[in-house]
Amino acid sequence: MSDSKILQPIIDATPLRARPAQNVHGWERIGSVAGGVMMVGKGLRRGGIFGLIQVAIGGVALARGFTGHCSLKDRLEHGRQEMNSVRTRIERAGEELKNLKTKAEVEAEKAVKPKA
Repeated sequence: MSDSKILQPIIDATPLRARPAQNVHGWERIGSVAGGVMMVGKGLRRGGIFGLIQVAIGGVALARGFTGHCSLKDRLEHGRQEMNSVRTRIERAGEELKNLKTKAEVEAEKAVKPKA
């Protein structure tokens, strides 16, 4: 006979996700809710595939307004921050090169000048 093993389900407990930080505030949030309500209403009146698309877009806008979080805006802000850090590093490297060039020119002038 074969060895019997006790099979236990392997289920990892999913930790509760932290609420994403709000990145949509004020009038932008109100505009998302208002635009979402309008899009859902227009989509329901229109019907068909294009109406369904309008309802979906309106639902996304409503969710954005109610939760105060927009994943796309979050990604765009993250990309902007990365670009700013790259720009800062490039500017620092430029300053370093400028300093090195100045030092090299000074040393070259010292080497060329005859000692009196």
